Parts: sequence; C-alpha cells; structure tokens
Amino acid sequence: MNNKELTAELSRRLGYTNKDVERLLGSVVDIISSQLQENKVFTIQGFGNFYVCKKKERVTVNPATKQRFLIPPRLVLLFKPAIPFKEKLKNKSTDER
Repeated sequence: MNNKELTAELSRRLGYTNKDVERLLGSVVDIISSQLQENKVFTIQGFGNFYVCKKKERVTVNPATKQRFLIPPRLVLLFKPAIPFKEKLKNKSTDER
C-alpha cells in the first residue's frame, strides 16, 4: 500500500475528504519525526514501538580486496512490534499453511 492508497482508504473509512486526510497524515508524520529526532520512543498501542538506536563504529573487510574499512557510528530507526500485533501475524501465518 502506498501513500495515495492509504489516504483513499482512510478517507473512505472516516468519511473525510482526501485533502483532510492528507493534512492529518502529514501532521502525524511530523509528530512522529520530531519525537524520534529527540531520541524519544514513539508507541502506538497494540501496534508497537519506534525508537532510535546508535550503532557503534565497526571495522569491515572487503572480501575481494581484503581491504579493511571503518564504518562510522550512526543512528538507526528500529521497530519492536507489540505482543498483540505479533500474535495476529503469527496466527495469520499458521492459518495460511
């Protein structure tokens, strides 16, 4: 599902116009972004947690040239699904078998 499809589905379910839903989604994304930029955890109840984690620097080797490279530290976005959401996915995967 892309952004256009999400906007259309939300407007259909909520009875809002596409413009209103686009503004609403834009605001939600801005709020989530600002929270994560402040290194805060963003939780959606029943869905999961989004958080930023710092990866340490590390050394890696190019297997072809055997040259060693230093990969600098960086921030990564992580997601940890909530237990009810994990259970839904687990039950769906077992139903398909």
